[in-house]
Amino acid sequence: MKTNKTIYWISTVLLSAILLMSVGMYLFKNEMIQQAFISFGYPTYLIYPLVFLKIAAVVVLLTQKQNFIKHLAYAGLFFEIILAFFAHIMVKDGGQMTAIIALVLLITSCIYNKKRFKTK
Repeated sequence: MKTNKTIYWISTVLLSAILLMSVGMYLFKNEMIQQAFISFGYPTYLIYPLVFLKIAAVVVLLTQKQNFIKHLAYAGLFFEIILAFFAHIMVKDGGQMTAIIALVLLITSCIYNKKRFKTK
């Protein structure tokens, strides 16, 4: 039981760190991110909603117990990370490794979150 909790918290904190680093990039290196979004074929007006949603996801993952809104955060992050992975693959910029790491951490966090609350 304690192992499940430890794995959950390590994966969740590392995932949160990746998400907050991307938020920092979106805010403080905005011109570079806008150019990246243009090269991906994404509209640049998505940057600020993504900032808000990533911060909200981090807050939900770190504070909520097992409930519906936490599952929504996991689902939203899953789709966001998958889209980021394929966007980096399409433009061949090498950024897909961060997306792979984030995806592994997300899946690990989700699995061990469920294991933490599983009844015996």
